[in-house]
Amino acid sequence: MAPLALLFLSFSLLPVVTPASVPLSRNGWTATADSFQVGNEPSKAIDGDSNSIWHTKFNPDDPLPNSITIDMKNSYVVNGVSIQPRQDNVGNGRIGEHRIELSTDGNNWGSAVAVGAYVNDATTKKTTFVAKPARYVRITALTEAQGQNYPWTSAAEINVYGDVKYTSRAGWTVTTDSEEGGNEVSNAIDGNAASIWHTKWTGTVPALPHWIQIDQGAPATVAGLSYLGRTDGNNGNIGEYKIEASDDGSTWKQVASGNWQDNAEEKIASFTARARYFRLNALTEAGGRGQWSSASEINLIDSVSASYQAPAASKGLWTNTVDFPIVAAAAANLPDGKILLWSAFRLNEFGGGSGLTQTVIYDPTTGVSTSRAITNTQHDMFCPGISLDFEGRVVVTGGNNAEKTSIFAPDTNTWIGGPNMKISRGYQSSATGSDGSVFTIGGSWSGGEGGKNGEKYDPSSNTWSLIKNALVAPMLTGDRRGAYRADNHAWLFGWKNRSVFQAGPSKAMNWYNTNGDGSTTGAGNRGDDADSMNGNAVMYDAVAGKILTAGGAPHYQTEQAHANAFVLTLGAPGTNPQVTRAPDMAFARGFANAVVLPDGTVLVTGGQSTVEPFSDATAALTPELYNPRTNSWTQLNPHAIPRTYHSVALLLPDATVLAAGGGLCGGCATNHWDGEIFVPPYLLNADGSRRQRPGITAVAASVKLGATLDITTSGAVASFALVRFGTATHTVNTDQRRIALTPQGGSGNKYTVGVPGDAGVALPGYWFLFAVDGEGTPSVARTVKITV
Repeated sequence: MAPLALLFLSFSLLPVVTPASVPLSRNGWTATADSFQVGNEPSKAIDGDSNSIWHTKFNPDDPLPNSITIDMKNSYVVNGVSIQPRQDNVGNGRIGEHRIELSTDGNNWGSAVAVGAYVNDATTKKTTFVAKPARYVRITALTEAQGQNYPWTSAAEINVYGDVKYTSRAGWTVTTDSEEGGNEVSNAIDGNAASIWHTKWTGTVPALPHWIQIDQGAPATVAGLSYLGRTDGNNGNIGEYKIEASDDGSTWKQVASGNWQDNAEEKIASFTARARYFRLNALTEAGGRGQWSSASEINLIDSVSASYQAPAASKGLWTNTVDFPIVAAAAANLPDGKILLWSAFRLNEFGGGSGLTQTVIYDPTTGVSTSRAITNTQHDMFCPGISLDFEGRVVVTGGNNAEKTSIFAPDTNTWIGGPNMKISRGYQSSATGSDGSVFTIGGSWSGGEGGKNGEKYDPSSNTWSLIKNALVAPMLTGDRRGAYRADNHAWLFGWKNRSVFQAGPSKAMNWYNTNGDGSTTGAGNRGDDADSMNGNAVMYDAVAGKILTAGGAPHYQTEQAHANAFVLTLGAPGTNPQVTRAPDMAFARGFANAVVLPDGTVLVTGGQSTVEPFSDATAALTPELYNPRTNSWTQLNPHAIPRTYHSVALLLPDATVLAAGGGLCGGCATNHWDGEIFVPPYLLNADGSRRQRPGITAVAASVKLGATLDITTSGAVASFALVRFGTATHTVNTDQRRIALTPQGGSGNKYTVGVPGDAGVALPGYWFLFAVDGEGTPSVARTVKITV
């Protein structure tokens, strides 16, 4: 068949050439270990045979920890490691808690690039981290995944992943055997993942196989081909494929073949070939849905390895990955500095379950994650509302078990079953109010669609009550799927006099009075913003009533997100806030997370430009920092792992940020069993070393509303800040807010600050207290409880 389309790309239209990640060739590599059983040497972990294993010595045993070190003989830009456990249906030696380190010389290892715990099963574990140059990779097993009585370590296959780069597409022409009008082949190389090439589907549909051909214009050595499936659905995803190379466009030689999974994630076929022409042949449709083929983006991999450039400390650093034994879709700060994380009834999958939630408590200080399946509350807490009450208890409502309430009591480390809500809900939001009650509204994802008016939970009486006049209708978006999506994930803020402000995601804003029968009062539109489902809203200055909103999309899914940002200033309840347009973010984002930092800046991380659940296509890897003082955004160093649908982010006590999770879709390619730690620029010297930090040496554990707080520091400081503990799920964090504190007096290193007296501003409960020096460097936080 004659080619149907032809395109010449001028250089000015090309997207930025970005690195890809591929398994490195293990030819010539060697492996050593601190222990091995004869017949199970460490070389068996890199021999390409999953039936052979490295196993530490047994009879007698060599006690844990055990380590294996791989010498790649050359230096590479390394960004990941995969570990395949033994595949003989025996679990002995599966790695649990672990540490992964890199070295250029085999002697100096520096800080670990990854820590954490792997789940106890036979699936291959992949750990991704921010790329660094290395010749040596060391994996240390600290525990055995099956438990303390198993003192061994084993692995069937270990692969190391490295950065590669795409070739330039300047001067390319592309042709195909079939295309649909509006979905021409040129869309596959236009740098826009939201546009696609699709073979003809109207009229007479040509049968598989189909092909797309690249003419580079001149011969070049290529190390592989990258295929990105469509981002707006799955029809046409390529399954079985073969790749051919040609010098003249007539005589072809096969260089790769295989079968790709049915999803929209980037697939890389690795090979080495020098040719002018390359042809991707689609032999089957991955889901068997029809005689189609499609692609969002196709690239060739450069034979020259990606170069390494150390990230600038002025843009913050992502220090290490934390592997979790669950895919974290929800999280909450706890008073002891730990993080409560949970998924659903399964470790990596939502839906279909009931009465069970998989949880983890992560200790950022030790790196240890403690797993626990919660059954006593009979509540699958996937897709819930979350709020922290005045006692720091985590109140979790609805979700997969849509009527349920579960409460985590941090003082006893126990889960308690609460009363059922009056209205069953999922994807609702909740907010703690100035009277201590928890207000919730919306949530048509589960428990029926529509009519999800407000109700509130009273912790003192342990009861729910409907609020007759707290109406959901005024806060609905215009989502194409109606109430099922239109009442999700409200941006709620507890405010003065038992009021709750709804800032979005609808473009219409509202006030809810939660006293008695309550009331709903319109608060105008959010400037010229559109509906912004799955965007973010953060109260970065509670005393001034300042809220930053950023990103989101008019519809929940299969929609282009926007980069809009606004600053809202709250006044008296019931009055329209002041709305000021802030500069747009550099990246359009939905499904991102936002965290307020001690210095009053707001970190927005993750998300994607085309919102699509369970897809990492169009993921934004570059975080942005909003500075209210300069009313500007700054792009920061990118993280390694997409954080899109079902991701979370929280402030940690040491003023770093944990960004985690994403996916929760069973065996899909977008499950992210991990988190990453971000060190903001305010903690770093120009060379990347840590700044000397101020310290809080003495402060009371609690303070009453309107009272003063005496603080002793290790040296002179300029100011203090309170940041309320946060909770996060589905882009929503209604608990976090910040209060700037100016010292009122004192001598030496002793300071006194005044806590606001309004419970709608200084919302009682647990807060991080930070001291900030004259350079803007925050201390490690002390936990302070604000009481009524």
